[in-house]
Amino acid sequence: MYFRWILAALYFFSVSCFGQADKIVRAFDSAVQSGFSGVLLYAEKGKAKVYKAAGYRHFETGEELKKTDIFELASVSKQFTAMIIMMLKEQGKLHFDDSVSKYLTISYKGITIRHLLTHTSGLPDYQTIMDKHWDKTSVAGNPEIIEYLNRYSPPAAFSPGEKYEYSNTGYVLLASIAEKTSGRDFTDMCRQWIFKPLKMKDTNIRSLNEKSKMKNFAAGHLKDSLGRYINANKFHATDYTIWLGNRKGPGRISANARDLLKWDQALYSNLLVNPATLEEAFSPFKLNDGTFSNYGFGWQIENPNDGSKVVLHTGDNPGYKTIIIRYLSSRKTLIILNNNAHPGFKALADGFD
Repeated sequence: MYFRWILAALYFFSVSCFGQADKIVRAFDSAVQSGFSGVLLYAEKGKAKVYKAAGYRHFETGEELKKTDIFELASVSKQFTAMIIMMLKEQGKLHFDDSVSKYLTISYKGITIRHLLTHTSGLPDYQTIMDKHWDKTSVAGNPEIIEYLNRYSPPAAFSPGEKYEYSNTGYVLLASIAEKTSGRDFTDMCRQWIFKPLKMKDTNIRSLNEKSKMKNFAAGHLKDSLGRYINANKFHATDYTIWLGNRKGPGRISANARDLLKWDQALYSNLLVNPATLEEAFSPFKLNDGTFSNYGFGWQIENPNDGSKVVLHTGDNPGYKTIIIRYLSSRKTLIILNNNAHPGFKALADGFD
């Protein structure tokens, strides 16, 4: 799914460096005046040129947000899931074109790991299944999600490789495949293979209880019927992060902007995987009809008019909006973390053109 604000951000990002930081500051300040709460980090070749925070960590208490506060990344987490799969591939534990059925029992045939990585599997949306059938007084994880996927088996949206259609279900299965092939817990793999080596000290996959005990965790907020911002977790029926709180793969990583910049810079090195493997992550998938999608392994791929490759991803959880944009040739990075699902998030990117 592509939004005007993403295109606007890409356009802005592709202009001359001269005055760019000043433009970002002005756009950020304008968004803040409209009520935006969050953190923005803009870097060139790993050096922060703009790093600002505004708003509230907790609106109910008026506690101010800090630059180093931790946010839910939502679907920005998918690039880490894809990295775990790439690392397992380099260890010889799996191959991208292996059948999913080799590792998991599912009702859908002909799907490969590559299809899951690139959102070309045709799998139905697991959240729709769980929202309809799951007892929301209990917390579901990957085993329960796969069980319900098999139990209710709604039809596939299309044949594997036929087209691109964003799929959280695919990334649930990827995390489960990672556990099956490694014999390790997915959360532990992320910690030991990525977060710890890259010194991402504020990044983790955390439970609701763990997050509630963290002073520097920026809660997601939504407006109530009176127009007041309150913790999104209080909207229990619609906040799937509660009753799907044990899922792994499509989301649930929380981090701050500073750690995301460490991640960004590590992707220019051979610290995690070799360049040939990483290039697959930044390459579009060839569909059955010979055309290409614009999604690789956990990254949306864009090519602006100057010919340089741009990779990015957005995230959207109740109360949160997140984005990371990376210009690979010029090594520019833009990270925005928002914790009140504010229209200012869109306006911030739109203001770049």
